[in-house]
Amino acid sequence: MFANTQSVNPATNAYQTSDVQAGNNFSVDQELDAQTVADILLEELSTTLEMRPASGRDVMMRIALEVERICVHSKRIQTSGEVRTWQLNLARHRLQKCLQYYKLGSQQGRVELHSTLAAMVYRHIAAFAAQLNFQARYNLIEDFLQGFYIESLRAFRREHNMAEDYTPHTKLELSEYMAFTEQYAKRQIGLPGRNRQRLIVLRAQGFAKGQPPETSIDIELAVEGGKTEEAEAQSRSSAMQQVREQMVSEAVDPADAVLRQRVIAELVEYLQSQDQTDCVDYLMLKLQDMQASDIDKVLGLTARQRDYLQQRFKYHVEKFARSTNWKLVHEWLGADLDQKLGMTTSQWEDFQSKLSANQRQLLQLKREQKGEKEIAKALKCTPKQVQKRWAKLLDLAFAYRNGANA
Repeated sequence: MFANTQSVNPATNAYQTSDVQAGNNFSVDQELDAQTVADILLEELSTTLEMRPASGRDVMMRIALEVERICVHSKRIQTSGEVRTWQLNLARHRLQKCLQYYKLGSQQGRVELHSTLAAMVYRHIAAFAAQLNFQARYNLIEDFLQGFYIESLRAFRREHNMAEDYTPHTKLELSEYMAFTEQYAKRQIGLPGRNRQRLIVLRAQGFAKGQPPETSIDIELAVEGGKTEEAEAQSRSSAMQQVREQMVSEAVDPADAVLRQRVIAELVEYLQSQDQTDCVDYLMLKLQDMQASDIDKVLGLTARQRDYLQQRFKYHVEKFARSTNWKLVHEWLGADLDQKLGMTTSQWEDFQSKLSANQRQLLQLKREQKGEKEIAKALKCTPKQVQKRWAKLLDLAFAYRNGANA
């Protein structure tokens, strides 16, 4: 499935590429058609690679159509007033992931993908009571992932309306498929009780229970609904109806996934700027849902060293969330100023009544999106003091919100 290809020059970060002229002619809230998005992506792809791959146009169009579908079905995006911005951010996010695999090449790209997926299912690949050594667990992971790659390819064909015998051939098509497989594995599936779990973990848990592949229920189809006559027939089955009733109301807004990735990227950049590379390593392992004992082994830490690292990591995360990144973090949590810092209207009014005059003025200036220098001038203090006062106000909001919801 993974064809051998030649390596190329490293790809640059697509997020850093500015809109081409075609994209700058639209207002912020105006939705772009798929062809325009595909043209923008193709231009950025060609600039990054300093060449135009033969399959580039088809791959970019598939990305554009997928993004268009996400934007149409996301209520959050449709009501944001920034559909065009979301389109371009989502599209560039997918292009960047594709370029990452393109840069690695077919062999190393497969190794990286395999390693990422294996880490995600390591704890779930066998029954809880099973006492397996590393080699036995590794063999199970290999068997499971071979089946998952086939499932992912079928999903890729289905979601992009590809021929049933389609297989990636060019290096760019292979990169597209590997990026899709990683994204497919990480899809968050809503479960009863407002719990969420990654698709690949649910698959691994089914594998551990000995559930045969031919009887497994396509969870993604249950959430999204059928697209073909065969899929529609399957969706009408009683089993599928039960799954949909349990999960469809909890389907995750794709906009949340993009915000989460932005928060992670900004947090990694912040930690690196603070020379906290061990905290970055810890974060990457936590994102793979690894247990503390496994993290200790990978990082070569004693339990005491790991506790110290956890405390240092917590300190920097809290500092990150209160610094210039607060807006991004609160937007992701659904608790930014537009959402009254996560409070109800009555809580928001009561919270403001407890603030001092200076704090209320600071809050109002922040709501008006004034810059720190402008706020400092209005409050007759330094920008550094503005940061400290705002961090304290966010702490007060956090404490009030948690106390109100207790």
